[in-house]
Amino acid sequence: MDATTLFEILIRENTDMLLAYIRSGVRDQHAVDDLYQETVLTAWKRLDTYDRDRPIGPWLRGIAGKMMLAYYRKTSRTDKPIDEEALQWLNERFVAIGSLEGDTFHDKLAALRECIGSLPETYQRPITMRYTEQRAWGEIESMLNLAKETLKKRLARGKARLADCLENKLGLGETS
Repeated sequence: MDATTLFEILIRENTDMLLAYIRSGVRDQHAVDDLYQETVLTAWKRLDTYDRDRPIGPWLRGIAGKMMLAYYRKTSRTDKPIDEEALQWLNERFVAIGSLEGDTFHDKLAALRECIGSLPETYQRPITMRYTEQRAWGEIESMLNLAKETLKKRLARGKARLADCLENKLGLGETS
């Protein structure tokens, strides 16, 4: 197999993970698509710098993280939802998820969807509206007739319940 074919296979295997990583820091779907394409193109151009003894996921996320930071610098946004520290935390979570044996990223997404489905409506609806439908804060506040602080608390509590559910389903909290 030549390098191009191997690269294509590795990218296909990591596409969902990479898109999830980029979406965690960028809300605009068009920007997510552009950043994904730029990340893949940059990875291809820098393939000779990739250490083949290491997993490709963290390397791709490193490139994507730099692309996200450049995106926010270029757009001159003052309300940047992502910074170096947040990217490091996200990468650590993706490494933890990726290190689970026997599970594909699709299996992990299925577990997440199942956990979201098991949430009480009080938490499920705001989480779905914010993170799946990518609605703006004001829109969610209006649709659910909630104050911003109440919405923030519901999202935080819902995410905590999701984390507990995922730890139970995927064994994220277990230590060996």
